[in-house]
Amino acid sequence: MSPIRGAAAIVLAVLASARLSAQVDRSKPPTLPPPPALKLPAIQTATLPNGLTLAVVEMHKVPVVDVQVLVDAGAARDPGDLPGLATFTALMLQQGAGTRGALDVADEAAFLGAQLNTTAALDGAVASLHVPRRRLEAALDLLADVVLRPAFPDSEVARQRELRGAQLVQQRDEPVAMANVAFPAIVYGAGHPYGHPLNGTDAATAALTRDRVAGFYRAYYRPNASRILIVGDITLAQARALLAARFGAWEQGDVPGLAAGSAPTPAARAVYLIDKPGAAQSVIRIGHVGPARSTPDWYALEVLNTILGGAFTSRLNQNLRETHGYTYGAFSQFAARRLAGAFVALASVVTAKTDSSLVEFLKELRRIRDEPVPDAELAKAKAYVSLGLPGEFETTGGAGARFREVLSYGLPLDYYDRYIERIGAVTAADVQRVARQYIDPDHFDIVVVGDKAQIEAGIRALNEGPIVYRDLWGLEIK
Repeated sequence: MSPIRGAAAIVLAVLASARLSAQVDRSKPPTLPPPPALKLPAIQTATLPNGLTLAVVEMHKVPVVDVQVLVDAGAARDPGDLPGLATFTALMLQQGAGTRGALDVADEAAFLGAQLNTTAALDGAVASLHVPRRRLEAALDLLADVVLRPAFPDSEVARQRELRGAQLVQQRDEPVAMANVAFPAIVYGAGHPYGHPLNGTDAATAALTRDRVAGFYRAYYRPNASRILIVGDITLAQARALLAARFGAWEQGDVPGLAAGSAPTPAARAVYLIDKPGAAQSVIRIGHVGPARSTPDWYALEVLNTILGGAFTSRLNQNLRETHGYTYGAFSQFAARRLAGAFVALASVVTAKTDSSLVEFLKELRRIRDEPVPDAELAKAKAYVSLGLPGEFETTGGAGARFREVLSYGLPLDYYDRYIERIGAVTAADVQRVARQYIDPDHFDIVVVGDKAQIEAGIRALNEGPIVYRDLWGLEIK
């Protein structure tokens, strides 16, 4: 195109834009059309003769596959004398498997262009694989070795034990890590499956041996206590054939039941102060035991938490960050758990404003119970939850995370097909009802990790409950 013709085209485009602008009323935002209906792929299931359940979600747009082996071997099953064993066992799966050493496992995953990971949380262990479709068969061979034939070599047990010990030492210098250990210990107590640290204690780590790891593996890593979720460019028939060839000989076995445990009887509100001299900030956790993920109230709780502290524009963040400048972020959540999960409101705040931050936290936590939610705020929260959901299913990894939740917590397989409709049906009365039922300011455990010398007097002056002194593990200091 000549320079003259190019200039003429630009002039015409500017004139067209000007005519369009003249037709648009810019004094108000445009009216958005309703979002299109969300159409999700179905979960297809099959069961192998050894009791292993397969769940397949077909997504053929991109030639990649995500595989997750979900084993009922989470930290809730840790023996009382060895907290941290479940997470350590999951970690050790990758440290040598079949004929491969630890470096060989990592090298082969890299060669295949695969991401391989093994980990455990409270309610289960996961061995996950993300791989190009054309490399799937070789990657499944590697995954099968990791899950079915871990070597647990003594040298790697010793190396990982030392690394974990070093991490526990580092934990003492990180107030956020300290709060994350102390809060569940205080809320649940030592007798509950959720009341101990995921990665154990110094004494438990020192006691980790190959025999204890192998014993835990033999007890809990069984096909009849496991599920395999595959999301991506594959069909159920293809997945069944590939997995039967590799996991079909996995031997069934009796798996010990999960002790439900019992959380302490809710006590009167108290402040649990964990001293961290010289801490630049105070780390706050406020909460108590909440509902299980399977509760029918979860839809209303999602909307409630979005209003309260589940988004950047939620009340807690707008108050403590935007209005007062006490923190970079204040949030809340209802933890998704098989047993009763915890409700928690949290932030890291300026040391000098620790007491002021507690005032604002408690004000918002009481207000959400006492005052009906305005219609506009309710509509905004429901739109935030509903319109954000489709993006979670754009990738195989994102879809896998959501569908794993369905399998892990025993939700209906079509749970997300009805999710947006159920969120849309939540009313202001529902929000206030679940707020009053599941948020109880009279029984809050208020955990603060910070410099006692600077913050104790201000907290005491609030008169929001007695101050109890605890250590990193949530144990009382007298």
